[in-house]
Amino acid sequence: MTTTTEHTFTYADLPRLMGLMTGDEKHGPAATSTLDALWVLYDRVLRVTPARADAPDRDRFLLSKGHGPMAYYAVLAAKGFLPVDWLEGFGAYDSPLGHHPDRVLVPGAEIGSGSLGHGLPLAVGTALGLRARGLTDPSVWVLVGDAELDEGSNHEAIAYAGPAGLDRLHTLVIDNASASFARPGGIAARFEAAGWSAVTVDGRDHEALYAAFTAPHAGRPHVVVARVEAKEFAGEPKSA
Repeated sequence: MTTTTEHTFTYADLPRLMGLMTGDEKHGPAATSTLDALWVLYDRVLRVTPARADAPDRDRFLLSKGHGPMAYYAVLAAKGFLPVDWLEGFGAYDSPLGHHPDRVLVPGAEIGSGSLGHGLPLAVGTALGLRARGLTDPSVWVLVGDAELDEGSNHEAIAYAGPAGLDRLHTLVIDNASASFARPGGIAARFEAAGWSAVTVDGRDHEALYAAFTAPHAGRPHVVVARVEAKEFAGEPKSA
């Protein structure tokens, strides 16, 4: 739950906030597939607030699945990073909220994204940079789509991060069965083979997501594979 001077926002407010964003290119199913996981992260896990969005010791969240940012914008608005009235201008010529997030224009955004396959390598670099600076407490989170894992840049990042012991790196894979190529043993097995800790959960179950997000993984990067059906938002989270 988030309280501002105007309103107290909860998960139940997200349909209304997302409904403010209209247009033919809003990628509704792609956005709603991420909504539950994004809400649990920002509401219960990430240590970042609008007042500390530039603090060196903040957690970093990188949205790699940038082609469906409606849920991301709605959650950022609910958490006070950007004004709610910005949502109505989504995708307009003079709006800061484009069809792909721009880190220069969107408060709270760590990267510009939309070209698939960039987020996970950038997250690896972010984790390495924090380590080099002696900042060992901040966590780095990156959300990718399952189809993004068809990109070779992600496989290189996965293969590097495990042996490098980047234990502050967390990857959230939204698995809506849109990838072109199957993986023996599933997505989690690919990460585990490279030395990652891995958990697969129902991507609509908030308690299962929270447990997976906070699972211990000493000395290893961590991946959460959230399985969802690409459908319009139903408005009620599952519970364990």
